[in-house]
Amino acid sequence: MATRASGWTDTAGLRAACLKSWDRGDMLRELLEPAGTYPRRRPLKAPTAGELRQRFAEVRGWARELHAGAGHYRLETRSIGHQSVGANDVPQAARFDAVEDEIAFSGKGRDAAAFLKLAAQLEAAEPGLRPWVLAKPFQLLELGPEALVVARVARWLAENPEPGIYVRQLALGGVHTKFVEKHVRSIDDMAAVLTGMQAPRSSSMKSFRARHCFTTEPDTVRMRALPGILNAPGGAEDVEIPAEAFENLALPVQRVIVTENKTNFLALPLMPGTLIVFGGGYGFSGLGAAGWVGGCDVVYWGDLDTHGFAILNQLRSHHPHVRSVLMDKETLMDHRGFWGVETSPSKGTLVHLDAAEARLFGELVSGMHGQRIRLEQEQVNWDYALARIGDACGWDAVD
Repeated sequence: MATRASGWTDTAGLRAACLKSWDRGDMLRELLEPAGTYPRRRPLKAPTAGELRQRFAEVRGWARELHAGAGHYRLETRSIGHQSVGANDVPQAARFDAVEDEIAFSGKGRDAAAFLKLAAQLEAAEPGLRPWVLAKPFQLLELGPEALVVARVARWLAENPEPGIYVRQLALGGVHTKFVEKHVRSIDDMAAVLTGMQAPRSSSMKSFRARHCFTTEPDTVRMRALPGILNAPGGAEDVEIPAEAFENLALPVQRVIVTENKTNFLALPLMPGTLIVFGGGYGFSGLGAAGWVGGCDVVYWGDLDTHGFAILNQLRSHHPHVRSVLMDKETLMDHRGFWGVETSPSKGTLVHLDAAEARLFGELVSGMHGQRIRLEQEQVNWDYALARIGDACGWDAVD
């Protein structure tokens, strides 16, 4: 609690101790449901009799400061120094008679007033959400007046457990898809309180739709191949189909190339017997569940970073025979001038990498070549990439 060089608790140190309770939400909860915490006594680290004798002027200044700030608390004192400098009443503790006093001293009066107003409005609209208010006081403050709209969505979900409509079709004033996406965590938390269910861990919009039985767009797979392979209307070479349909394809291909970058997906040359698939990150949109892919040579090209290896690992969990290309140390070092920074590296255990991949993944995680480095696919020289992919796929030189 102390902030002075002496180690004695001054006004700033006392306020810091109060703010710790504020940050835990204790004071806001106390406003709604008093728990007998007040009057509250906060002990102070105070000078000893010896320090009073040796640093009398400094102790007087310390005590004067505490007394000057005592508009919201009362100071408990103890008389010391009888045998040296004479009896002196030295502050030993600060006592707050009510939570409102400690809130005012902490400088949080305006926030507390806003909280009480919001809590009253929310409880009037939805009494069942009082447990949520007590558990999430700062979430209520952050939501502000939008908390009332969030509550209406939560109530609607509680009363319509299997809506079977798109989120876009919610007929609630002020509610649109972007609003739901912005507040999905708060909506889920409130709905859990109203239904007595456990709040979910995931706050993604995809899991929200599935959890509340909203209709969702089907996952799709985008792919390119020569017209004779796809047999698509109008001779299209670039098509996108539902993932479920992709799982049941029977295409005359011997090789599938998966790339995570859309430009690379579009730029790769079309070759006989070859299907090019746009991966689009984790999930694979049906690629993992497509049993027929197990009979093809599968080549994966992802970003050369920890998440690129994590995606490769996930794909191999479905198709162990997948080969990687341009995800090796040689490619990394040959493009040193194009390295970027990976903002949130993956540190998971990847059990489906081969020895060289696992070694490079470990080097990226440990920062052996630099902290959080990455080489994005789009930074790889195109001629370099095309030559390496050609070698991996047994292509002759391609213009």
